[in-house]
Amino acid sequence: MLIDTHCHISDIEFDPDRDAVIEAAIAAGVKKMIVIGTGLASSQRAIVLAEQYPFIWATVGLHPHDAKECDDSLLKTFREMAAHPKVVAIGEMGFDLFYNHSSLEMQRHAFIEQIRLAKEKQLPLVIHTRDAWPETFDLFEKEDIATHAKNVGVVLHCFTGDKEIAKRAIDFGCYLSFSGIVTFKKAFDIQAAAVSVDINKVLLETDAPYLAPQGKRGKRNEPAYVALVAKKLAELRNMPFDVLCETTTRNAERLFHLNT
Repeated sequence: MLIDTHCHISDIEFDPDRDAVIEAAIAAGVKKMIVIGTGLASSQRAIVLAEQYPFIWATVGLHPHDAKECDDSLLKTFREMAAHPKVVAIGEMGFDLFYNHSSLEMQRHAFIEQIRLAKEKQLPLVIHTRDAWPETFDLFEKEDIATHAKNVGVVLHCFTGDKEIAKRAIDFGCYLSFSGIVTFKKAFDIQAAAVSVDINKVLLETDAPYLAPQGKRGKRNEPAYVALVAKKLAELRNMPFDVLCETTTRNAERLFHLNT
């Protein structure tokens, strides 16, 4: 059994064939999925989808691209939404200095507010970091992320760091979630990181519809393709595919409490 811990199948891009996409995922061995919120509307759609399927859960959060939208009204709404029984985490949140759609200060403010919401609600954090490892780890120190990681849980989604960054993230207590990027032919640093970390801290994801794995590049990504991520990780780590699937599934169920 596989779990896609990070996908966006509530996006309108999937409206024409969402049921077929979900059926294809199930046929590929994906038995559970977490649909990620990146703003108010997407978080609402994620919850609606989670209400429709017993094997789908949701998160609520504000992506760093849209950090400028973070205000008291949005946070109040997120606080109410976080009480929903199918909401299993806060995020995705974080820093993205590649595009800079929102200023660094706006991103920092939104990040901190969501961290504090997650602490209040005792929910895991789903973190997006791009071109911002120093800023991310600095905030981890200031907001005592290590304690939240130990007591509740933190995942760095779509991990793209090297071995050194992976070690530092693990030292904070984070889980690392690997996407289709780990299958790319030239993703040597990410592959080395994926081999170096404790398997009990590894999760799988697609980030669908983005980042389709090798062999599917250029196509819309889907939760079914998380099996290709698992296959590559099993190959890199020289471990049986079934064992990797079982272990990463157990990790996701433990972090997000998917069996309760």
